[in-house]
Amino acid sequence: MKDMHVSINLPRESETLKKSGSPLSRSLQNPNSLRVETVIPNPLLPIAAMESGRNLECRMYEAKYPEVDQAVMIQVKSMTDSGAYVSLLEYNNIEGMILFSELSRRRIRSISSLIKVGRIEPVMVLRVDKEKGYIDLSKRRVSEEDIQACEERYNKSKLVHSIMRHVAETMNIDLEDLYIHIGWPLYRKYGHAFEAFKLIVSDPDSVLDSLTREIKEVSPAGQEATKVVPAISEEVKDALVKNIRRRMTPQPLKIRADIEMKCFQFDGVLHIKEAMHKAEAAGNMDCPVKIKLVAPPAYVLYTQTLEKEQGIAILNKAIEACMEEIELHKGKLTVKEAARAVSEREDKLLAEQMRKLGRENDEVSVDEDSEEEEDTGMGEVDVENTEITF
Repeated sequence: MKDMHVSINLPRESETLKKSGSPLSRSLQNPNSLRVETVIPNPLLPIAAMESGRNLECRMYEAKYPEVDQAVMIQVKSMTDSGAYVSLLEYNNIEGMILFSELSRRRIRSISSLIKVGRIEPVMVLRVDKEKGYIDLSKRRVSEEDIQACEERYNKSKLVHSIMRHVAETMNIDLEDLYIHIGWPLYRKYGHAFEAFKLIVSDPDSVLDSLTREIKEVSPAGQEATKVVPAISEEVKDALVKNIRRRMTPQPLKIRADIEMKCFQFDGVLHIKEAMHKAEAAGNMDCPVKIKLVAPPAYVLYTQTLEKEQGIAILNKAIEACMEEIELHKGKLTVKEAARAVSEREDKLLAEQMRKLGRENDEVSVDEDSEEEEDTGMGEVDVENTEITF
């Protein structure tokens, strides 16, 4: 969307303005009409983009409008008596409308409980009038499967869009041009540009070098010829690869399982240690397994890996090895929480819990030592040879 130019033609007969003595009245003394032109900036364009002249706004997909029966991600902008106006986030914020009758299959008791200004959520496309630009949407017709698929697609598209926009901004090029030559061809070839970007992390040339564009050249003789060239320059390619690697290089996941292990045999502690060694031996170079004592009988097993399923499988294998070893010596292992990916916050909570238990154990040890020192009994009194006087 470009800036709008508003022209106002003021007639010569404006006697009131002529007599006012203002700068505008002095301009009206000219026998010709005065043309006042005002530029209204497009509020959707960032200031930096307007100053540089490049366009940093573009839809995420090649199609200008969504298809009917397609789930799309929207943000509610305003409410009216009959419905809500929304922006389609994947389609450069074009406007759509949700009638209140399309909010819920049940009887509506409170509109505010179903839809609020600012909320972002998936909805279903009912009708699209491409000529007039009208898009009717429904919230009640979108299923749980549609919601999940839409959210997954949108999160991928949003990451791709963020990378593309940053490259366009830093390289001072038009975002839509970058989509035309890179983004949308990758969507067509790989189903989603996100999948192509994942490949670019490790092998950018295999993905980007296959993309080309045609340019027309005129020879000195005046003949026009078509030439095939790379879709983007080396500078833009380097910037794109750098941003993709920075944003999409996979980070190791931490997989953890919580168990309880007991063994009441004479050498129970040794048997538990041997079971712990068996668990750690179940790991490999890609997924090394570690086991730590939290507080008897609680232990945690954990590993780090790029593949979640692989990490969970390795930990389950480690638990089985640990269980087999401890049961050989009439011990018992109970899985309190199965192998799962844990967040950084959960990891910090566990570390804090272990530190707290460590401090408590230290305090208990100090108290026991103090009690032993204070409990001197009767000392070295010779009971047999001591006279007792009544």
